[in-house]
Amino acid sequence: MRRALWALVLAAPLSALAQGNGVDWQRQVLRVTGDGPPDVKASNPSQARLGAERSAKEDAFEDLLEQVKGLRVRADRTVGDEMAREETRRQVEDVLRGYKVVQKRYYSDSGVQVDVEVPLGALTSVLVTPAPASTAAAAETQPAGTKKDAQAKHTGLVVDARKLDMVPVLSPRLLDASGQILYGVETLSVEARKTTGVAGFFASLEQARKSELVGAKPLVVEAARLQGSDLLLGPDAAKALAGLDPNLLAEGRVAILIR
Repeated sequence: MRRALWALVLAAPLSALAQGNGVDWQRQVLRVTGDGPPDVKASNPSQARLGAERSAKEDAFEDLLEQVKGLRVRADRTVGDEMAREETRRQVEDVLRGYKVVQKRYYSDSGVQVDVEVPLGALTSVLVTPAPASTAAAAETQPAGTKKDAQAKHTGLVVDARKLDMVPVLSPRLLDASGQILYGVETLSVEARKTTGVAGFFASLEQARKSELVGAKPLVVEAARLQGSDLLLGPDAAKALAGLDPNLLAEGRVAILIR
């Protein structure tokens, strides 16, 4: 029953996943609820509740493990595909066991529920090997004052891909017309790779601007074409991106708009 439920969650629209269980592509977390029934063999209510909490946490881990398999790393690869390799499976399981408990609910029968979250960035960091990036090198050649001016002008980046048939993935990339990587996992700082993730996905510009991810004054560019899970930018959009404060990209302050 749970497996059918998770299949529905993975297929749900972005707006339906902004709160509650499932993949929250806006906050870039995987969230589930673990159920722990009371331990009927416990000698007292306190032990029954402790046993229920352990069961709830293990249930949450099992649900995370089942759900994560359907997440797309890229357009042609799922986490489940990658987990066919034993070493990758172990790394993914280690990430999932590091979940954060965000809420607990205790019931009168000594049963327990726990809500847990795992940052998508932590999964991406063990599933994607960054390619050599040119973004950082290009940032060093920007004229003096450009970074400061860009930082004052923009609070993040929004890429409008609503005219394209893109679906959320863990590792999207922005490319120019020649195929050069302008932004991707390789652009992120080491810390952002483990926590923030590559990009949040939103249904509207208004939603993106209200988020802490890109803030109220993001640079907005439109993607010209979709190639797998890569978004190709036209010359004007690529030029605008080059003028953005590279620190914003290193922190992963990027949102992608999809239908």
